[in-house]
Amino acid sequence: MRGTILVTGATGNLGAAAIDHLIAKAGPDRVTALARNTEKAAPLHAKGIDVRLGNYDDTAALEQAMKGVSKVLLVSSNDHGQLLTQHQNVIHAAQQAGVKHVVYTGTAVKDADASPMSPMLNAHFRTEDHLKDSGPPYTVLRNTMYTDALPIFLGQDLFERGINVPAADGKVPFALRREMGEAAANVLLHDGHEAKTYQLTASEPYTFQDIAHVLSEHTGKPVPYTSPDPHAFEDNLRSAGAPERGIAVLSAFVTDMREGRYDIITQDFENLLGRKPAPLRESLREVYGL
Repeated sequence: MRGTILVTGATGNLGAAAIDHLIAKAGPDRVTALARNTEKAAPLHAKGIDVRLGNYDDTAALEQAMKGVSKVLLVSSNDHGQLLTQHQNVIHAAQQAGVKHVVYTGTAVKDADASPMSPMLNAHFRTEDHLKDSGPPYTVLRNTMYTDALPIFLGQDLFERGINVPAADGKVPFALRREMGEAAANVLLHDGHEAKTYQLTASEPYTFQDIAHVLSEHTGKPVPYTSPDPHAFEDNLRSAGAPERGIAVLSAFVTDMREGRYDIITQDFENLLGRKPAPLRESLREVYGL
């Protein structure tokens, strides 16, 4: 089905990855981007994309951005306190404009109520419910943790000091963000995905010991893995000058990894890509430039 595709969060990593694949497969004429400011949108203009300014809180701008749009990729907000309201604003604007299909990027996690991140995770699931109940035809993409985010957890000096993350033997099916963007583009460019929920995960889960092993092989130097006491981990971050909010968020994500909330494996990602997603060895090489 042809028509203009609006990508929200277009200057972020996931939105940009989806746009690159949409351009490669359908050309820039079919792509419209929602961006918050002109400066950040300049690279999108350079690619020949129609850029419409606005944000998830500005309902008038959202309504304007939806004009002439057939499909929308709703990249989830990172404003955790306002996440649900902001998503509802986008969905309502799409509904009012007669958009034919909204693709939403949520999160692949289980047992959300037990998570220290439960308010944010449940806002994702409530967004899904709202989209299904009151929005246009939908597809939900529940994305696993990004391999690209590992440097945040592993720190800048992991090759000197090793990996010190209190994830124990928790398993996570890490996947590359660019492949997530490709899967989203494929959903937007082909029919048959309406009223479906996909869990996008790697083909197998990995522990942080697996990550340490692969990095050791890539560099030829031992990269040891230690799973410290969670409180000691937080104290180390505090000593390094990390803000309390950042410590709380990082610790919460690690808790969910340690307790197996991301340990979900499906064939959905492989099916949407038409191939197996990049394995850990290839993904880490790309992320760390090895």
